Amino acid sequence: MKLATAQGTTGTYVALECGGQWIDFTLAYQTYHLLAQRTPGPIVSDVGQMLAKGMVSSEDLEPVVSLLRESGLMERFALASEPVCLQPHRPGKILCIGRNYSAHAAETGHEAPKQPVLFGKSPEACVGPGNPIRIREAYGRVDHEGELAVVIGKRAKDMRRENARDCVAGYTIVNDVTSRDMQQRDMQKGLPWFLSKSLDTFCPMGPVLLLADALADPVEVDLEVRVNGEIRQQSNTRHLIFDIPTLIAYITQYITLEPGDLIATGTPEGIASLAPGDHVEVTIPPIGTLSNPVEAETAP
Repeated sequence: MKLATAQGTTGTYVALECGGQWIDFTLAYQTYHLLAQRTPGPIVSDVGQMLAKGMVSSEDLEPVVSLLRESGLMERFALASEPVCLQPHRPGKILCIGRNYSAHAAETGHEAPKQPVLFGKSPEACVGPGNPIRIREAYGRVDHEGELAVVIGKRAKDMRRENARDCVAGYTIVNDVTSRDMQQRDMQKGLPWFLSKSLDTFCPMGPVLLLADALADPVEVDLEVRVNGEIRQQSNTRHLIFDIPTLIAYITQYITLEPGDLIATGTPEGIASLAPGDHVEVTIPPIGTLSNPVEAETAP
């Protein structure tokens, strides 16, 4: 199953994909409540609300779908075309893993790390599919970094590796856009990477949330980045140095994860610069394609 925050004619709504069919889940959920409990259900208009309510799992969604099918109502909520996807939700925290592919560590002149390299991005940097990545001349070289992102569904602290998946709601795509020149200057001064990673529009995410049980453990998915149709990055998450359960167990020793938080699992080799007029696409087949244009922005 997939969930999307979608743009409708009167505002946003939640779209649900199940069995290859997209439905308006916002309306479907209200009808489900009327059928099952004889009372109107709460209105959920974006994926963030569902994450906050703890509603993002197959166990939560299957009863809704099953009752609507049994009642012959599924077609009433079917969408005529794929939804116009927005940013799925606003993360509370964005925790990123650096140098988590050996080949990427090598291309940046570093050895493979012995433990996860952790840094953050500002949630304000997030934009959805189709929104522009805006670059100013002062940023210098700006690179794409396509990544698989883990979306947290339950509060998690001191998780063990063997049960780490229990706190995962699902997966989405992130483009960890980076001002490489700003990053290098900060690193040379012994400063953190936060600014170069957190510039406005430098965290495209989406287009959907793929529910956790759609991917087997270990998660091994292809990842490809194209710029103007040309392949720049191409790998598979089987090459992660630290897999997802290891990352969750490591992070939650120190940081409590909350519903909606993101873990960007790292980018493979092939990072390269972006320029105004480019179009960048990050594809992970089970999830889809995150597509964003690149535009110049003039500083005031």
